[in-house]
Amino acid sequence: MRSYCKLLLTLSLGLAAVAASAQNTPVGKWHTIDDETGEVKSLIAITETGGVLAGRIEQVLRKGADPKATCVKCEDDRKGQPMVGLEIIRGAKQAKGETVWEGGEILDPEKGKTYKLKLTPIEGGAKLQVRGYLGPFYRTQVWDRVQ
Repeated sequence: MRSYCKLLLTLSLGLAAVAASAQNTPVGKWHTIDDETGEVKSLIAITETGGVLAGRIEQVLRKGADPKATCVKCEDDRKGQPMVGLEIIRGAKQAKGETVWEGGEILDPEKGKTYKLKLTPIEGGAKLQVRGYLGPFYRTQVWDRVQ
């Protein structure tokens, strides 16, 4: 009986460690936060295919936002596309041996501009540090994990 309890405890701790490390990735659903108001702006879903990340707007949550709005300021293939479903993260890959994803780009659909991207899970994966670069300048946001 005693060895059975030890085995269960060991398995439980191992599964908890695997679950915790699985969350230390950008893959999942995230709330973006408005820099000025601190309110939730949107729900973003980040997926991984073949080691490459992609992120899409699943919901526009800002008060008064038009759910049928399109990306009028986009300058590439996303111009005129609906905001809901719009791919805003493309091409990021995990840096070897690190919990950082970079090398891709992020779109600011309100300005229509794309920036080089760096994603870093923080606080055990509960939050995501999202940094967009344009030359030596950058802007950082912290998104909250939903799932």
